[in-house]
Amino acid sequence: MRFCVRAQFALLALCFGVSGLSFGSAYNARPKLIVIIVIDQFRGDYLERYRDQLGEGGFRLLLDHGAYFPDCSYNYANTTTAPGHATLLTGAYSNGHGILGNEWWDPQKKKKVTSVEDDATKLVGVSSDAPGASPHNLLADTLGDELKLATGGKAQVFGISLKDRAAVLPAGFAGDGAYWIEPKTGAWITSDYYRPELPRWAAEFNASKRADKYLNRDWKDGKGNVLRSTQPQPGKAADFFGLVGSTPFANDYEFEFARELIAYEKLGAGPATDLLVIGLSANDILGHQVGPDAPEMQAMALALDRELSEFFTYLGHQIGLANVWIALSADHGVAPTAQVAARLHIPATILSPSKVRTALNHALSERFSPAHPAEYVVDFGPSVAWLNEAAFSALRMKEEDAERAVGEALNQLGMRGFYTRSQLARGDVPNTEAGLRFEHSYSPLPGWYVMAVLPPFAEGGETGAEHGASYSYDTHVPLAFYGIPFQPGTYRTHSEPVDLAVTLASLLGINAPTSAVGRVLTEALVPVRRPESSEHAPDPKAAPSKPSGAIQPARLTSQPLRASSSLKDSQ
Repeated sequence: MRFCVRAQFALLALCFGVSGLSFGSAYNARPKLIVIIVIDQFRGDYLERYRDQLGEGGFRLLLDHGAYFPDCSYNYANTTTAPGHATLLTGAYSNGHGILGNEWWDPQKKKKVTSVEDDATKLVGVSSDAPGASPHNLLADTLGDELKLATGGKAQVFGISLKDRAAVLPAGFAGDGAYWIEPKTGAWITSDYYRPELPRWAAEFNASKRADKYLNRDWKDGKGNVLRSTQPQPGKAADFFGLVGSTPFANDYEFEFARELIAYEKLGAGPATDLLVIGLSANDILGHQVGPDAPEMQAMALALDRELSEFFTYLGHQIGLANVWIALSADHGVAPTAQVAARLHIPATILSPSKVRTALNHALSERFSPAHPAEYVVDFGPSVAWLNEAAFSALRMKEEDAERAVGEALNQLGMRGFYTRSQLARGDVPNTEAGLRFEHSYSPLPGWYVMAVLPPFAEGGETGAEHGASYSYDTHVPLAFYGIPFQPGTYRTHSEPVDLAVTLASLLGINAPTSAVGRVLTEALVPVRRPESSEHAPDPKAAPSKPSGAIQPARLTSQPLRASSSLKDSQ
């Protein structure tokens, strides 16, 4: 059976043009297209859990014929979507790229803002008064930006996702486009940061009502059991994100749009290497509802396996897999639900964000102003408490003292510890792995905040699942590469998501992103074969040498970013 599988893959490789390139020039070859797939909320153990059920052309293209790193973990604590996507493409953590969370409290606006919303821009493709989006909060550039610089702008760079943050942050400052959906209709939209109107092909995609075909459908598992329906409730308007977003149909929809983008923007057909980042959101939407151990999550993973196989086949026919590099990872994992933990006698804690905020304000009012209760904490979640500067200023308290008071109140509510914005800005953390994770989570955002060390297996409610902690279930993600330069195999040396951008930049012969701290994963790269004189020519029958992967190069650790970035100021 194994021989047959290998023979089938060899035949596919020939069909897709793999034999047309020499492995000897792997380091010097430039691919026509790099595709980076980021699965939202896809834990690192999923591929091992479902491996024996995977088909040949999807995940197994990377697992069996690519370089697979099962021991890959984020080395920070703020494991949410926006920081994860920023980390993968900048090769830096939050103290390098500045993105602390999906959203945060803006003390000037006195409200929460998202990581990518930009009042200086407008949405394109939808009639809305909401602000547009841009990467203006990034304090570092991305792999795509460096690819643009190295090619004099000839490379094309795009990001797509159901979510704006998962499209905008990977596309970087110089991206040619970032596309996400309008939640109600499913129409693809963008921001005038990129262009004043949708390209004709995208406008026609929306006009043809492609989203509608995913409504009124049943999602069934492999046994024919109906798991979910996308039929709108009678009397209620269709909500694409709510109905379709938690099913594999959402991934089908994204891949359908990706194929249109590749064809009409002619990705992989130009003079330079192009880059496409696809952020798949459906896994996260479903995962929050049912948790990582539900049968629906298994069915979602297996459906995605099929969808990846179809997409990779498309890339083979359209461009040729020999001309494509593929990288796959995730932005974060997720904790088990409280019910699953309780059933296994694992202590789980319910920490409702709204109840935590109420309890904090009560405790702080009792301490500082019993006769006049005040709102000292304006928001909490998933592990960050945002302070009301005006309330503490009325007490003539400085930032550091106010943050310490909130941290002490957090400890009284059962947290394992806390880190204040002030101490993180100084790099004043214990010289431990845990301390480093929180140092890497620091961002010089305006506003006072405290990061809580959540107890393990903390959830926001009795049902559903959350992420945003520093534990393995949130930090552990897959990392895999496919392409000519990568030596197929499973590499159990430790890796981090920051290594993705640095490794690809090195292979492309371009600069790594400005604040990158990752390492080049040399153990998984095909050795360079340089021409030798005939006098010392190697025996052509000799087996090629393989990297052992036993020695792991030292990893650089980053320091908190304290100065404003010229990249941010210039946008």
